[in-house]
Amino acid sequence: MIDHSRIRNAAFRAKVTTAEEAAKYIRPGSMVGMSGFTGSGYPKAVPQALAAIIEGEKGKGNDFRIRLFTGASTGPELDGALAKVNGISFRMPYNSDPILRGRINSGETEYLDMHLSHVAPMTWQGFFGEMDTAVIEAVAIREDGTIVPSSSVGNNKTWVESARQVIIEVNSWQHSALEGMHDIWYGTALPPHRVAIPLLRPDDRIGQATLKVDPSKVVAVVETNAPDRNAPFSPPDASAKAIAGHLMEFFRHEVAKGRLPQSLLPLQSGVGNVANAVMGGLEEGPFEDLTAFTEVIQDGMLGMLESGKMRVASATAFSLSPEAAESLNDRMAEFRSKIILRPQDVSNHPELIRRLGCIAMNGLIESDIYGNVNSTQVMGSRIQNGIGGSGDFARNAYISVFMTPSTAKGGKISAIVPMASHVDHITQDSQVLVTEQGLADLRGLSPKQRAETIIRNCAHPDYRPLLQDYYNRAREGSFGQQSPHLLKESLSWHQRFIETGTMLPG
Repeated sequence: MIDHSRIRNAAFRAKVTTAEEAAKYIRPGSMVGMSGFTGSGYPKAVPQALAAIIEGEKGKGNDFRIRLFTGASTGPELDGALAKVNGISFRMPYNSDPILRGRINSGETEYLDMHLSHVAPMTWQGFFGEMDTAVIEAVAIREDGTIVPSSSVGNNKTWVESARQVIIEVNSWQHSALEGMHDIWYGTALPPHRVAIPLLRPDDRIGQATLKVDPSKVVAVVETNAPDRNAPFSPPDASAKAIAGHLMEFFRHEVAKGRLPQSLLPLQSGVGNVANAVMGGLEEGPFEDLTAFTEVIQDGMLGMLESGKMRVASATAFSLSPEAAESLNDRMAEFRSKIILRPQDVSNHPELIRRLGCIAMNGLIESDIYGNVNSTQVMGSRIQNGIGGSGDFARNAYISVFMTPSTAKGGKISAIVPMASHVDHITQDSQVLVTEQGLADLRGLSPKQRAETIIRNCAHPDYRPLLQDYYNRAREGSFGQQSPHLLKESLSWHQRFIETGTMLPG
């Protein structure tokens, strides 16, 4: 049921219209900023109405495509609907929709994969051009005309400030208790006027609970009642549990050495089943009074907040399974004091990550024997998702952890390879590498020491002798001995997979 009382400002109530009428404000070639981050808080009705318009125009022989900017990934009603009609000419800064991924990898859609902390400042600087339209999902519009964001904040503040016109979707499915959970900081500025963000702890509140908007820019308000379409998570398998176990042992060791407190430091966790398994390990572990300063709150982190194992989590969005999202929505008021949602230029701010001493835990596609990490492109050229905020955190963390099962595709792909086919995180930014085989603490090691440790501790037994053989021969025949490589062979594993379907030799 649509709750008409969510729009508490008379001037905005007068602008209520249908999604079909609102979508007509978006013109071909427009630069459009839409809300949404990891499948939460994205507009549902207007993008689908826009897709129908695009399909109709293309049926008449008219080209209609837009340049689409968001916080991160969205859902099938946005990326999927627009990609299905090939309505996106340019997309940034992150995508996980399979239809749009196909458009990108076929060359039909241009895609800029970039650090999420960079998006807002580069928009303010005008590097992307003038934004025509912002389409933002909200929980409510207050009496004073400010907007209560929904289940993500992302780049909403930037889009609303930058766009020539604004469309607001007020979604009654999003729980009204989200009001008060957000912390929107309005002190950001460009150099030379930039000042420090006054945040010293993950639970600090430094801003206001709502988004400001110029009423004259709001051209339409659309009422909806539609759930976020979050992806399901599989229960942690033996591999994920083993990775979590190695990491818990590492944390216990660091506490014993005095390098971490018993409550650890603010945690950042990437998205996926392995990340959820690590949260499960922390739930059962000896560490108490945990905090998080992260991008997204997943099922495992929500469980720790519920049990009291974690005191507070600061993020920019949720990334929950459908079951967890439904459960959270039913009990949102219980979590309002434990969760803070911020703009992503704050949640992912490099200086804050370093100031707070975050422990960064992210996944990868592959790592080479020296710890160069590929987190985005399969076989070096086919985009999977994007770098997201992993670079923001890895470069600036107190401890930077990358974790992955040691093989993929039933053992046909090794996650540890001689040379990474694409590099998102250089060797200097990866400090700890974990697979189900073991953990490699790479801090303070030279490249050759890193290679020996990674091969010994992290490689799958099927691939370990092959990696050791490559490394031994590289030590003998490389052009140099700092990071020995055999250039004629270094990417041969990837080529073998492309040609035969496996990295293992015949």
